[in-house]
Amino acid sequence: MKKIILLLVTIFITRISFSQTVDTTQPAPKYWKKGGMTGLNFTQSSFTNWAAGGENAFSATALTTLFANYQKDKWTWDNTIEVAYGLLKSGNQKVRKNEDKIDFTSKIGRYAFYNHWYYTALINFKSQFDDGYNLPDESNIVSHFMAPGYVIGSIGLDYKTKDNSFSVFVSPITSKTIIVNDKRLANEGAFGVTPAQYDTVAGAYVIVKNGEMINSQFGGYIKIAFKKDIMKNVNLATKLELFSNYLKDPQNIQVNWELLLSMKVNKLISASISTNMIYDHNIPVPVSETVNGVIINRTGPRLQFKEVLAIGISYKF
Repeated sequence: MKKIILLLVTIFITRISFSQTVDTTQPAPKYWKKGGMTGLNFTQSSFTNWAAGGENAFSATALTTLFANYQKDKWTWDNTIEVAYGLLKSGNQKVRKNEDKIDFTSKIGRYAFYNHWYYTALINFKSQFDDGYNLPDESNIVSHFMAPGYVIGSIGLDYKTKDNSFSVFVSPITSKTIIVNDKRLANEGAFGVTPAQYDTVAGAYVIVKNGEMINSQFGGYIKIAFKKDIMKNVNLATKLELFSNYLKDPQNIQVNWELLLSMKVNKLISASISTNMIYDHNIPVPVSETVNGVIINRTGPRLQFKEVLAIGISYKF
C-alpha cells in the first residue's frame, strides 16, 4: 500500500505539471525562465500457453523534471529538481519499486571574466522515497529515504553557454555529506559510513561503538551537463559528476554519470532510454563468486549500472 501511495503522489505531481498554463495577461519577468517535463511510462508483457516460458509483468513509472533559472545583469541562479518513482508487478511476486529518485540542485553565480565564466556556489541533494530490498529476499531492507542521503556544498567556477545547454562546474572546495539515517545500516557501514565496532563476549558479537550515521568528506568536484535536441524530436540530456575526497584515498574518483535519450512520437507519446553508471570505492556491493565449486559471498567496490527502456506519455512545458 505504501508503494502505491508513493506512485500516486508522484502521479499527482505529474498531473499538476500537466495542468499548468501560461498567464499571458501577466507575463513573467524576462529574467526568469521556467519549464520542465513530466511523464508516465509503461511496460507490459503477457504470456499464455507460451512453450518457451515467461512471466507476466507490468510496470509504471511517474517522473517530473522542473527548472527555474534567473539571470539579470551579472547574476544567475539556476534551480533544477528531478523526481521519479516506479512500480513493477512480475508474476506472483509482490509489487516492488523499479525506480526511485530525488535530485535537487541549486547554484548561484556572479559573472567572473571572459566568455561565460561565473564565480558560483552550488548545493545538491540526492535521496529516494521508498525502501529498497536485496531481492529476492524482500525482508532485507538495504536502503530507504535518507539512507542514503547525499548533500554537496561547493564553491568554484562555472562555465555555461548562453542557452544553458552546456555547463562545466569546477570546484576545488567541496563538502560532501553522506547520511545513513538507519541504525542497522549504519552499523553495517552501508554507503561508506564508518561501521560499528564489535567485541566478542561468550561467543556473541556485542557492539561497543555504534556505526556513524554521517560521513563528512572534503575534496574536489566537477560537474559537466549537456542537454540539447540533437535532431528533430530527439533530445539528449547527460550529466557527469566526479568527486575526489582529499582526506582519504583521493586517487579513488567517485563517478556518477546519467544519460537520457528521449524521442517524441507526437505531442504526447514518447519513448526513452536512460542509463545511470555509478562507481564509488567506499560503497560495498554484494557479489557471489564460485571458487572450486564453492559459492563465496562477499562485498567490495563494483561498477553499478542501470538501464531503462520505456514508452509512455510525456509533456514538455
